Amino acid sequence: MNALTVWVFRIGPGGVVDADRIADAFGLGRGARLSPEPAARGRQGAVWRLETDRGLFAVKVPFEPVGEDDVRGATAFHEAAYDAGVPTPRVYRTPAGEVFGDVGDTRARVYEWVDVLPPDTSLDPHLVGATVARVHRVPEPRRDHRPVAAWYAEPVGARRWDALVARLSAADAPFAAALAVLRDDLVALDAWVVPPRRVRTSHRDLWSDNLLPTRAGGVCVLDWENSGPADPWYELGCVLFEFGRGDAGRARALVEAYRASGGPGRVARRADFSMLIAQLGHIAEHAANAWLAATDPEARADAADWVAELVDDPHTPQVLDDLLAAVT
Repeated sequence: MNALTVWVFRIGPGGVVDADRIADAFGLGRGARLSPEPAARGRQGAVWRLETDRGLFAVKVPFEPVGEDDVRGATAFHEAAYDAGVPTPRVYRTPAGEVFGDVGDTRARVYEWVDVLPPDTSLDPHLVGATVARVHRVPEPRRDHRPVAAWYAEPVGARRWDALVARLSAADAPFAAALAVLRDDLVALDAWVVPPRRVRTSHRDLWSDNLLPTRAGGVCVLDWENSGPADPWYELGCVLFEFGRGDAGRARALVEAYRASGGPGRVARRADFSMLIAQLGHIAEHAANAWLAATDPEARADAADWVAELVDDPHTPQVLDDLLAAVT
């Protein structure tokens, strides 16, 4: 493209915006140029790279309508983490202090641009452990008195697993047989789930696609939108599974670095995998129902890939017991 190109792209559901309007909405400088394709796309939104005379920025547009009140608490926690030295992008607000800027007929939010690499569960476990400890030590900007959401705290349960397997089998879902094989393990794990006891504001989404390596050699914690009440001990159980499963040495190194960096959590009993069991169970249930409801091949393939995240590398009782043995 030459210098006369008008940088206008469709970046939201039905929304057309241009780079200058984004830059003006957030006071980001002149000479704005927006990447023609998303730099990243997740389940909840897509990210474009914006360049101005002041540098590079990440422009994020949610796929579903989100209001200022919906993100107020999570954004305050993200900003507290940035101020506390957690490696995470700075949040940019509008001159009026708003998180979202109105750009065209859609809304966007802006962050500092960080050059990240693809997800990697083999990241240095010492770096992962130390980073998660810093996240768990972030002062809460305000106490969130909401109860912990069922997504993070309650099991799916035998009745719903059985009903889901039956519906998938009747619909000839490609993953129905694999999920049926896992049914007994999933029900057994549901019995491990214990309500959270040490609740504080937490990230709640520290998987490898949000705790990423950077080109500079460190890591970066992204996507704080799901932040809210959770038990940091249970969140550590999720991180331990994601970055330590299958390797006792990695698991021990991660936990030792976490403790050495002042992390308050411990993985000391089966119940400390409660958040992992609840979250992965609900993800699998949600994705399987999305496959059943899909009306086009692309949507069904996307949902099937999502379910595969569970069935291809499952969190069986044996896998979790091995992790527990490694760190206790």
